[in-house]
Amino acid sequence: MKMAAVLGLAFCFVACAPKGDVVPAEPDYGDTSQWYIADRGAAVDVFYIVSTECDDYMLDGRALHYADTHNDSLRALLSGEMAGVDRLLSGELNYYSPYYRQVTMETYTSDSLVNARMPLAYGDVRKAFAYYLEHYNQGRPFILAGFSQGAMAVVDLLKAMDDSSYSRLVAAYVIGYKVTDTNTFIRPAQDSADLGVTICYNSVRDNDCAIPLLSDGNRMAINPVNWRTDATPATLIDPRYGDTLIVTLDTSTLLLHIDGYHRDDYMLPLIGRKGNYHCLEISLFRDCLRRNITLRAGKLQTGMRLVLNPTPLLNQLNPLYNLL
Repeated sequence: MKMAAVLGLAFCFVACAPKGDVVPAEPDYGDTSQWYIADRGAAVDVFYIVSTECDDYMLDGRALHYADTHNDSLRALLSGEMAGVDRLLSGELNYYSPYYRQVTMETYTSDSLVNARMPLAYGDVRKAFAYYLEHYNQGRPFILAGFSQGAMAVVDLLKAMDDSSYSRLVAAYVIGYKVTDTNTFIRPAQDSADLGVTICYNSVRDNDCAIPLLSDGNRMAINPVNWRTDATPATLIDPRYGDTLIVTLDTSTLLLHIDGYHRDDYMLPLIGRKGNYHCLEISLFRDCLRRNITLRAGKLQTGMRLVLNPTPLLNQLNPLYNLL
């Protein structure tokens, strides 16, 4: 049996992939195996898009640059993040996360490759989101969230969103990526409880540690500890180690500065920089994010849309959850 059959991979060439790229078979979102779903009977959903979990891999002597959602080994990489984020962030809310043909880590070594390959991933996520709205959502309010490549896809969904869908959007969490455009449906969060807004941040030790692909040209940011958009510092207790950190938003670069972090943690492969905390964007702020998701979801459930100047949510940190 040929390896292609074993992996369930169909060789196909599509218009939205670079010429010569071999891509896996398209996911069928009517097939529940193409989803991670936790239906808890809640009144609000979380739609989460996973980050880059796959590297380039070889098939019949050719390198593939997209995840195969039918390959158990590659699916396991995505499902690990899906389950981890559900555990850390969604709480009692319903949780939906689609498998999609995400681009591999090596793609990010070139801006031109990112621009050429991401439309395939975006296309899958758009189809998954449309299927979710038609078959799973049932008119409930929902939260959009994504990390890294998943955050890129969240921005793409916001650009394509319609009035009906936006009317149910609690908030969109663009974690570890940038927002370079705004429109009716992409409005920067101003505090802890405004609705229909976009939350965005990128964490670094200092400005020299920024990764341009992730943060250059960003037009919005908020401090996820004190939920302010000015330079007021906030104290964060690292939920894993108990270290006391000071988190401050640099209003000129819109980068989130973390002072006091001295751990030698995993660094983003290929494009990572020492002192860039991209890989910690969820785990470090997980308690802040979970409480904020709960707060915003509760506001939309009670019909309080676009509340002006609410009291910022106090950050009462209790390390409750394990690291992803």
